[in-house]
Amino acid sequence: MYRTVNCGELRLSHVGQEVILSGWVQATREFGSLTFVDLRDRYGITQLVFNIEDDRELCEKARELGREYVIKASGLVRERSNKNPNRPTGDVEMEVKSLAILNKSKVPPFTIEDESDGGEDLRMKYRYLDMRRNPVKDKIIFRSQVAFAVRKYLMDQNFIEIETPCLIKSTPEGARDFVVPSRMNPGQFYALPQSPQTFKQILMVAGFDRYFQIVKCFRDEDLRADRQPEFTQIDCEMAFVTRDQVLDVFEGLTRYVCKAVRDIDLPEFPRMSYDDAMRLYGSDKPDTRFEMTISDLTGNAQGHGFGVFDQAEVVLGINATGQAGEYSNKDINKLTDWVKRPQIGAKGLVYVKWNADGSIKSSVGKFYSDETLISWCEKMGAAKGDMLLILSGELDATRKQMGELRLEMGRRLDLIDPAVFKPLWVVDFPLMEWDPDSNRFHAMHHPFTAPKSEDIDKMLDGDHETMKKLRADAYDLVINGVEIGGGSIRIHDRALQEKNFKLLGFTEEESEKQFGFLMGAFEYGAPPHGGIAFGFDRFCAVMQGSVSIRDFIAFPKNNMGRDVMIDAPASIDAEQLEELGLNLNLE
Repeated sequence: MYRTVNCGELRLSHVGQEVILSGWVQATREFGSLTFVDLRDRYGITQLVFNIEDDRELCEKARELGREYVIKASGLVRERSNKNPNRPTGDVEMEVKSLAILNKSKVPPFTIEDESDGGEDLRMKYRYLDMRRNPVKDKIIFRSQVAFAVRKYLMDQNFIEIETPCLIKSTPEGARDFVVPSRMNPGQFYALPQSPQTFKQILMVAGFDRYFQIVKCFRDEDLRADRQPEFTQIDCEMAFVTRDQVLDVFEGLTRYVCKAVRDIDLPEFPRMSYDDAMRLYGSDKPDTRFEMTISDLTGNAQGHGFGVFDQAEVVLGINATGQAGEYSNKDINKLTDWVKRPQIGAKGLVYVKWNADGSIKSSVGKFYSDETLISWCEKMGAAKGDMLLILSGELDATRKQMGELRLEMGRRLDLIDPAVFKPLWVVDFPLMEWDPDSNRFHAMHHPFTAPKSEDIDKMLDGDHETMKKLRADAYDLVINGVEIGGGSIRIHDRALQEKNFKLLGFTEEESEKQFGFLMGAFEYGAPPHGGIAFGFDRFCAVMQGSVSIRDFIAFPKNNMGRDVMIDAPASIDAEQLEELGLNLNLE
């Protein structure tokens, strides 16, 4: 037997018992005749004690142990004279009677401690060592707990877990597909699914009115902290439901999981239209943990001879409360440099300080009277001592820039409390958006999203400008400025689906070739249906207050989409290429 208890289990109640422990050597310490070994497994750490006066050979063997050696020890549990209050097992230790080295270890390339000296690339290369560290180990365990809670809630709500295929057909919408060549069908390719969307809709046609799946999805797109080429979704679909019924069920899921795994009681889930989110926050995933909403100053700022504002489509501002006396010219210059970075793209930044003594100072003071600038302050709800920050330009770009500036000011002014969780539903998204580069519309969510019922007639008969104003029966769940999940009520009628494909620039032949199987299914009694998909990795990260999703994934990819541990992707040999019918020049 390798162990009778684990390394996190022993307490004062075990004193006097003979036990067996196995694990990894965390550290060794020598104090005169005594040698102490911290033994670790995934449950915790227990201190082992060897006394050279009791057993010289055993103690000398213990002194040969290196970090990360795998050992088995048996002995007597005793109370510690020098207790460690920072460790659950800190009241006891094991007086070792026998020791077996199960496997030796090289010296690890970085320390296996909560605070490691290893850089990210090195730790990803030795991911199996990194996962021994508590911060990573605990996140992997947390992920498992979240998955269990999700399944428990959905099964209690009569959902059925059904697996859908991983080898499907490539489609032109959305991100790039990962493709898989077919050996048995030369010159043809499968695609790895970006989501099980069409399959879960077909499951609704099949009569499985409540489906879910914790499923792997794949997108060949550029990476960032909250994005990986393969990721996991909590994928769900329901039949015979309205939008509000879907939102109620998955608001319930979110509340249940947060309470079950983090003991978090979430506040009310308000609903905000997409238009309001963009107008007030410059983002369709607003962080509502702090105020500082965006105000439109276009009508107030134009017509006074300041060409930058006069020529702009929009002039927008935020109010930094109490900052008139805090921000120096040097601080404002740094902030101006920040908004002019390529990632933000603003051409400049205008400020208005309404000082505590009632005086006004502004970078555009020569164009506007003090009375006019004070009227701006009053319109934006500012008071003496506050500072306005103003950007101008094209509507969509300026809103996005101002949204980023708002978040940056929230961080700089410590307005964002990481212990607070503010969920909301963003609803009534545009059905489609115009892409001038391709000269056609693209679906805002995906091409199976239903328009709001009151917009269907406009969709069938409207002109180009009307198409831009169509609203979808779509919704996103946002927590603390992070999109956790998104979904919609789906089109379940063939004629309407064909019309939507046509508006998106598909020919009849393309629609039939790509999605004929789905439209054909609609002809056999498709029920009204809708659903949602949660980003599982992102959901875990947000609950833990983490920006990156990597540590919640056992074996993540780096920023280049590579698995540096196994060195993938990699080339394949010529024989495999020939079998697959691929004639690639490998030189």
